[in-house]
Amino acid sequence: MAAPETALTVRRAFERAPAELLKTFGKVPTGNVCDAQGRTGALDCRIKPVGAARAFCGSALPVDAGPRDNLAAWAALETARPGDVILIRTGEFMDSSVVGDIFVGMARNGGVAAVVTDGVVRDIPGIDAVGIPVFARGVSPNSPQKNGPGRVGLPIVIGGVTVDAGDIVVGDQDGVVVVARARAAAVAAALEAVLAKEAQMDEGVKAGRVVPGW
Repeated sequence: MAAPETALTVRRAFERAPAELLKTFGKVPTGNVCDAQGRTGALDCRIKPVGAARAFCGSALPVDAGPRDNLAAWAALETARPGDVILIRTGEFMDSSVVGDIFVGMARNGGVAAVVTDGVVRDIPGIDAVGIPVFARGVSPNSPQKNGPGRVGLPIVIGGVTVDAGDIVVGDQDGVVVVARARAAAVAAALEAVLAKEAQMDEGVKAGRVVPGW
């Protein structure tokens, strides 16, 4: 007889990104963050803001919910801390939503900075009223189950990018970018040169330049 499948696996203790690094990355556009880490790190371009786009930056809390299920997503609310970004992997499942406005509202009440999924969500008017950023591949009124199995706080691949708990996640109108926590200090240092170059090119635009200096 096969052993019963574990409904939930939860990693509760992990190191979040330092506040100073979050402050650094929270001040810059996602495009500059990508430039500072080899021009990569953005999630699949189909993961877009739902409703009014708002910028965010926080520590990753990865969730593997699987298709048509959100038991793990609900469990993540007990692990989330203020400033976390909940990233929910569904395996790009598009036939039913993974969360709606009630989930997003409770996430906001717990101080969650944003919710990101490679699946779809529902209850857009309610999500807009809640007011925290939500990024998804689409919208569907179909509802998920709450059966599991699922995982919270363990590495996932979402939008083509590997995300571990405590990585830095930055989002704005252009999309969502992940910076691995182990590389975050080096990427933050590289940002200085990126921003300096960007400022120089902006000045060229204002001065009327029609081609780049190079």
